[in-house]
Amino acid sequence: MSAESIEDHNSRPIRPAKLSHAVLRTARLKEMVEWYKTVLNAEVLYQNEIMAFMTYDEEHHRIALAAFPGTVEKPKGSAGLDHLAFFFSTVSDWIATYERLKAAGITPRVSIHHGLTLSLYYRDPDDNGVELSIDNVEKSEWHNWMRNHLEDNPIGLPLDPDDLARKYHAGVPEAEIRRLDPSSGQIDPEVLRRMIE
Repeated sequence: MSAESIEDHNSRPIRPAKLSHAVLRTARLKEMVEWYKTVLNAEVLYQNEIMAFMTYDEEHHRIALAAFPGTVEKPKGSAGLDHLAFFFSTVSDWIATYERLKAAGITPRVSIHHGLTLSLYYRDPDDNGVELSIDNVEKSEWHNWMRNHLEDNPIGLPLDPDDLARKYHAGVPEAEIRRLDPSSGQIDPEVLRRMIE
């Protein structure tokens, strides 16, 4: 490496290119594999009696599940990772996924219009949080929105995914489906309780 390239690396922060995958320990491997296959339409690329590696795109694995001997259930309210978030490219894909999962008996515990995103919060068989979302603000505005609008309503407001799906299928413009007036109310404390229980 040349002196110039070393200096360049020392003068600027080097950041990861992406978040690649999550590994979850589980005491119920088969159930978790089936849930993530259903929810993410993921493919198992490799599985044995204690591990499974799954992906839904070009990445070698996005989710790995490890059923190491001696794994025990985590106590409710434990500190640690709260949820994994998966984003969809279009409102159509997001709504179709909600409807497909609902038909399979998988429903969100909480649904919130955050302003920045429309988000459905699920729980996997090990009670890990999984968020399925659609961006609601143009990418070029994400950082500005977080810095300047999040304080208006840091959590957001409850949303009714069935109502959004009905409006979408009725041809209501996406801009109207996505609209949020952060001053129009506050999140119900019951919604917050369901998010963290």
